[in-house]
Amino acid sequence: MTTHQDTSAAIPGQDRALWLSTIAFTVCFAAWTIFSIIGIQIKKDLGLNDTQFGLLVGTPVLTGSLIRLLLGIWADQYGGRKIYTAVMLAAAVATWLLTFAYDYPTFLLAALGVGIAGGSFAVGIAYVSRWYPPEKQGMALGIFGAGNVGAAVTKFLAPLVMVAFGWTAVAQLWALALVVMAVVFWFGTSDDPELEHRRKSGKRPESLSAMLAPLRKAQVWRFSLYYFFVFGGFVALALWLPRYYVGVYGLDVVTAGWLAAAYSIPGSLFRILGGTLSDKYGARRVMYWTFIGSVVCTFLLSYPSTSYVVSGIRGPIEFTIALGFVPFTVLTFILGFFMSLGKAAVFKHVPAYYPGRVGPVGGVVGLIGGLGGFVLPIMFGALNDIIGVWTSCFMLLFATVAISLAWMHFAILFMERRHIPELAGPKYLPEIDVLGTVLSPRPAHPGSAQKTLSPATAGRGTQ
Repeated sequence: MTTHQDTSAAIPGQDRALWLSTIAFTVCFAAWTIFSIIGIQIKKDLGLNDTQFGLLVGTPVLTGSLIRLLLGIWADQYGGRKIYTAVMLAAAVATWLLTFAYDYPTFLLAALGVGIAGGSFAVGIAYVSRWYPPEKQGMALGIFGAGNVGAAVTKFLAPLVMVAFGWTAVAQLWALALVVMAVVFWFGTSDDPELEHRRKSGKRPESLSAMLAPLRKAQVWRFSLYYFFVFGGFVALALWLPRYYVGVYGLDVVTAGWLAAAYSIPGSLFRILGGTLSDKYGARRVMYWTFIGSVVCTFLLSYPSTSYVVSGIRGPIEFTIALGFVPFTVLTFILGFFMSLGKAAVFKHVPAYYPGRVGPVGGVVGLIGGLGGFVLPIMFGALNDIIGVWTSCFMLLFATVAISLAWMHFAILFMERRHIPELAGPKYLPEIDVLGTVLSPRPAHPGSAQKTLSPATAGRGTQ
């Protein structure tokens, strides 16, 4: 339950909390994806195959995913400011200790520790959402989620540092950045309004069982599948594209890192646009745009380089169909754009349907999405080793997004057939404006949205 009474009035400190949370998430995300660059050098040093490389770059994502649920619950119970600071300090220690790894098992162990940085997402979502009313949460969470641009920061800067000073210097500098950001965040922000209200009223935090109750709903797991693709797929490609550019187009690691950033930047910054569009048009409609656009992009990217021989009048005619360097870069840019819209739209659902359970629900959605960032790079490497086709990674992404689109569409059709009157709510809440119908006007008082569709009713209305 939110403590906001006047949704039109800004709460003192909310903008500072939002922007410092976003910068902190950018630093955490940069550390979380550090192996996308230094892993290329480690792969050469240790003589790893593609499957082993995929496991190495995906291991931090595993840790960051698995701890999201727990960190989200702690953020709701004890306050996001305290948990966020602790996460950054723990990730800084682990990133510094990475420099002491000496073989593949110790690198994997160190990567598990670095993954703590990825847990910052669930904490930040819970913390930021409590500063804003429902009709502004899409934009606020979109701005926060733009911290994904930290992947591009790593791709731009890490290659330069690594070439000049070695990969250990990258780990040390990123660890120092985490410590500095933790100090700035702690002294620059204050506890969220709901935590302050709870302290003044003497109310105890809710029990773990109460926090986990929404996870029994199929709706939560459907949102999780969406996030598996839009976020897990984004992280996987952010980690994999430098390797892809080096292997397919023969680029050096610096150039490959910068080109991979051309995918990471729109996939992060346009998340703000996705949140704004979700506030204005509804998260469901934005998810349709995301999945349809992604289906087209991944289908085109999936087509392998193919040579044909045609029996012509004057003899055999040979030609090759292949996706060139420029079209590939443009398509990955467009794919990153659609993924960014989807990432914001998914998390527009969470505080709207579960305003008092943002930590655990957002945690499990983020957990499944993060697992996509762990599983997919490993599968990319395995498909390379087994099938031997570079575009097999995009074939896998195409199958994932096609399944997600089909499940969402048939779930919506099922929901519409139930003819639930409560579905005709204000369009800034997710999944309650029936696709293709005339929407009812927004109520005069934004806060009335809480009365139009309660979390319980929303859960029954969406399967």
